[in-house]
Amino acid sequence: MASSELVQRPEVAAAAPVATRRLGRAEGARADRRPRPTLSPRVRRRRWLGLAYAAPALVAYGFVVLAPILQSVDYSLYSWNGVTTATWVGLGNYVSFFTDPALLESLWHVCVLIVFFALLPIALGLISAAMLGRARQRGAGVYRWVLFLPQVLTSVVVAVIWKRIYGPDGPLNSTLRAIGLGDLAKNWLGDFTWALPALGVIGTWTALGFCMVLFVAGVAAIPVELYEQARIDGAGPVREFFAITLPGLRGQVAVALTLTVTGALRAFDLVWITTQGGPGTSTTTPALLLYRKAFLNPDVGMAAAIGIVIAAVCLLVALFINRLSDEKDA
Repeated sequence: MASSELVQRPEVAAAAPVATRRLGRAEGARADRRPRPTLSPRVRRRRWLGLAYAAPALVAYGFVVLAPILQSVDYSLYSWNGVTTATWVGLGNYVSFFTDPALLESLWHVCVLIVFFALLPIALGLISAAMLGRARQRGAGVYRWVLFLPQVLTSVVVAVIWKRIYGPDGPLNSTLRAIGLGDLAKNWLGDFTWALPALGVIGTWTALGFCMVLFVAGVAAIPVELYEQARIDGAGPVREFFAITLPGLRGQVAVALTLTVTGALRAFDLVWITTQGGPGTSTTTPALLLYRKAFLNPDVGMAAAIGIVIAAVCLLVALFINRLSDEKDA
């Protein structure tokens, strides 16, 4: 008997985990079969009431935003001048977008403008926020007001002001001649080399105030105790900035980067008023070419394709920046 018990014990030991797993599965199945709590009629009415309140806004959004997008997608599949019968071309307009030399050149111009419209304003805004955010300095309010002024002005006013500044007899060239640097004076917006950087400087001046105010508000929300502890540990201003200020402004940087990059991708009014894409094609942008193809040299299908590509790129940029910001927060 003893030998048989010794033989049976391993079998019992091996069967025990199997029985335990089966018991657990059976209990889980019984738990799944339990009736789920039903929502009360009052809660259901509240949900439907919320949808009813949101319905007018959703309908308006669909009519104003979604319907034109779908219509633009439909137009982009045809070759149409807006008058005669449209011809089906499928994805031909999208292929032309990435093979047309003029459009490829405009994409390069946008990449240059992103440096001026996004990277420089954010860098300068961070420096300004680091200097103004933690300490009270004389004249800080006036400094903020002057830098934020472009956000109050419309883009048309900004473009007209800077077009006058960059003119052959404008304040910039007059100042250069007055200090003995007359050889550097030129028609900045009419120069093939300097027209695009000159436009970029306008974008930097316009976006700097927004970035600075956004970052200063973010710095004010960072607990003062973090800076005091860093100073006790012997951290200097530069180390405080990279260890406390910059990580604390991650959300604000993501917002500023999203708005400024998409603004550079959609740049039109500033370019149209100052240079209209010239001289030659040195300052063209996709949005400017969209306008020309839609209204000046009618090619509605190609214009719709350009608009869809710009919208898709802006959406992808926003999603990428937000995802990157969320991963760093996690």
